[in-house]
Amino acid sequence: MVTRDGWEQPLIRNAEETDVDAIRRFGETHIRPHYTPLIGAAAADDQVRLWWNETQIRAAVTDGRVIIAQAGDQLVGVGQLGADHVIYKLYIHPGHRRRGLGPQLLNALADQLPADADRLHIEHFAANELAAAFYEREGFVVDRIEPSSTGDRALATVWRSRPARGPEGR
Repeated sequence: MVTRDGWEQPLIRNAEETDVDAIRRFGETHIRPHYTPLIGAAAADDQVRLWWNETQIRAAVTDGRVIIAQAGDQLVGVGQLGADHVIYKLYIHPGHRRRGLGPQLLNALADQLPADADRLHIEHFAANELAAAFYEREGFVVDRIEPSSTGDRALATVWRSRPARGPEGR
């Protein structure tokens, strides 16, 4: 569906094996520029190398833990839920931000939780203030902050949680 402003409403769906390469390329394209100003180039490169490689992506897709947002033939968002009820990826293409796609991906991930899950968890770097503000709007509260082994405050991990079904009872 195309909105009045000409923006195509993305389709949100479970990722399939045929999406693995597009997801990996999405990470390679968008993660470094997003994280480099926040955590430095070396740490941003580590994020891509460790978490956006084919082995990691394929395993998560095979386990049914990845959702994507697709506008036409373009991948515009990726979300990944861990087996431990932690969202490990929630990224939106910069040109598709602030249009409600983040909450849609978040809710799609929450819908994958088992019926008996009572909490949904998220983690992000302390330096990622935009992510912090987004998660606060979505009902997540800080549980703890784990210092980075490097001592760099920007690389500290902020752990947040909210009720599994979110503020609107999903």
